[in-house]
Amino acid sequence: MTHTARIDRNRWRRCGVTLALAGCLLLAGGQAAHADDGVVISVDAQQKGKYPIALPAAVEGDEVSREIAQVQSFDLSVAGVFKVLDPKSFLADLASEGLGIEPQKWKDVGALGVIKYKVSPGEIEFRLYEVSKGTSPSLSRTYKRAGQTTRQIAHRWANEVVKYYTGEPGFFGSKIAFTAKGKKSSAIYAMDFDGANAYAVSNNRSTNILPAFSPSGAQIAYTSFMRGNPDLYVGPARGGRPKRISAHRGMNTGAAWSPDGTKLAVTLSKDGSPDIYVINASDGAIVRRLTNDKAIDTSPAWSPDGSSIAFVSDRNGGPQIFVVPATGGAAKQVSFNGSYNTTPTWSPQKGKRILAYTTRDGGRYDIVTLDLDTKAMVRITQGEGNNEEPSFSPNGRAIAFARTGQGVFIANADGTGKPIKVWSGSATGVDWGPAPRE
Repeated sequence: MTHTARIDRNRWRRCGVTLALAGCLLLAGGQAAHADDGVVISVDAQQKGKYPIALPAAVEGDEVSREIAQVQSFDLSVAGVFKVLDPKSFLADLASEGLGIEPQKWKDVGALGVIKYKVSPGEIEFRLYEVSKGTSPSLSRTYKRAGQTTRQIAHRWANEVVKYYTGEPGFFGSKIAFTAKGKKSSAIYAMDFDGANAYAVSNNRSTNILPAFSPSGAQIAYTSFMRGNPDLYVGPARGGRPKRISAHRGMNTGAAWSPDGTKLAVTLSKDGSPDIYVINASDGAIVRRLTNDKAIDTSPAWSPDGSSIAFVSDRNGGPQIFVVPATGGAAKQVSFNGSYNTTPTWSPQKGKRILAYTTRDGGRYDIVTLDLDTKAMVRITQGEGNNEEPSFSPNGRAIAFARTGQGVFIANADGTGKPIKVWSGSATGVDWGPAPRE
């Protein structure tokens, strides 16, 4: 083994950037802390051109109208299926149009869809027009303003638009959890998927890592050193006192929830080398041991159908992605691109078996996806820093990840477009929570 290979192997074994092994480093170094009839966008035709949609701002121009314009534009820009047109290109007289449209004016700028909205003291009205259908809206909704913020209303509408065109729910209004790294400690944070309303979930001065939203979104599991050992805790997703559920000697890390929320796949090193176990989410009782190997087995990720668990192991040399039945059995290596692949996460898209993970390419760390059935691989990032810890959006259309020293980004899961930063700072351990409940 060359000196370089030893360095890379040691880095994987101990460094906190590979999240499931963050505890190794801390143990070693001490504690710190939609055609005309409706749906035209095929959710399977990911590489086809995006649907051009125009989002003219309301003519009122007040603060609420501006906020709706900003939120709506961001949401549909990152939905993965739309091309939001530049307002500077619009030819229509927005003041005379009001909530209606002159179809030819919008055809002339290439729009297939147009969204109009109007704000009044008690409600906000939205209309979606398909230019080919003329002056009658294809979709309209009116939301009462009482009891919800402007941002929440704009997200709800954007989700309706996505569902109308694709038949699948949008992810606007969902949340992302991550580890915010400090000089002497790290905290679990959560925020709206677009970076708004960030708040601390953990409340201690120790090291807190590897957050994982429960399927309901009500809880977050994470590992904390608050009592000296890297123990596993489950607490309210809005913050509050957590419950310690796994406190074995050594690592209690990398929690991944079962789809029904009753169990967790975790990494435990209580018997020496780190292995993958399944425990009860309520009390931490061990249900079964899935791996028993002298190598490092870590970073478990539960498949959406509950049948499989992906994890990382160096049993065949460098770290690679393996998949094992959730009920136990033989593990099968599934990643073969290069010698360093870590932090797997499953796409929630039904009928598909797609993983996203971190791969090392030419000295940098990037995000790729792999279809386990077709073997098709898609590159999500390239040539822009070190990108790690991917997590899919609730509908599988986007991927959130951490870029070392820069923050949290989201990107289209089909590899198109440019990643967008939603949070600035030093972050790891990104986990995208479930779709918002109406």
